[in-house]
Amino acid sequence: MANLTGTAWLRQLRPDAEATTVLVCFPPGGGAATAYRAVAQEFGTGTAVYAVQYPGRQDRLSDPLVTSLTTLAQQSAADLLRWPATVRLALFGHSMGATVAYETARALEAAGRDLAHLFVSGRPAPAHEESARLHLAPDSALIADLERLANDPTSVAILRTEPSLADLVLPAVRADYQAVETYRHQPTTPLRTPISALVSTDDPTTTVAQAQQWATYTTADFAAATFPGRHFYLDLPENLRPLAEFVTSRLR
Repeated sequence: MANLTGTAWLRQLRPDAEATTVLVCFPPGGGAATAYRAVAQEFGTGTAVYAVQYPGRQDRLSDPLVTSLTTLAQQSAADLLRWPATVRLALFGHSMGATVAYETARALEAAGRDLAHLFVSGRPAPAHEESARLHLAPDSALIADLERLANDPTSVAILRTEPSLADLVLPAVRADYQAVETYRHQPTTPLRTPISALVSTDDPTTTVAQAQQWATYTTADFAAATFPGRHFYLDLPENLRPLAEFVTSRLR
């Protein structure tokens, strides 16, 4: 495989000189590339792992925030198209990242690039429209929603008592909520890329039935998998290896 390097939008999490597949991961709302650092280490030989770094966080803190899922996808696709067409590429996105990954897949297919697989996690199918307008709400409402989704709400509660931390974290959260809440799917032909939809047993944002609806967005193979936990099930140590094993099995 070609010697791939990170780009403005891509961060290498697991290098593998013998890789036959490159898995590119898209973070959830408010998240950064490092959200996938732990699970990346669970993949075996044959899979290199990269993650997208959205603007306005971590090493891109000074870059202007983006409030459009379509723009995030277009910019991600543009960077991925810099890699050789011979790279066997798969995309994985969680929550907001699932929709960004889907739109990136659409952009890549439109550019003539074939993909090995699209993994969408913790997110209803694209036709789903968010009725909430939390991106217009005060900080306290954003924090309350983060607590609702967190595996450990106390880990988020610190934002209520540490204004300097809230000032650092919440602008990206608000921008991502705006991107999600204003996204409107523009119907087109289904992807030719296989799709796997992942959902957790106690996710307040996505039901198993909603995850199954992703099947209509591909003309290729579809599968669904359920994991224990809440919305951020993929952060739980006990889910890291099973998640990597499921992804690997679908990439064979």
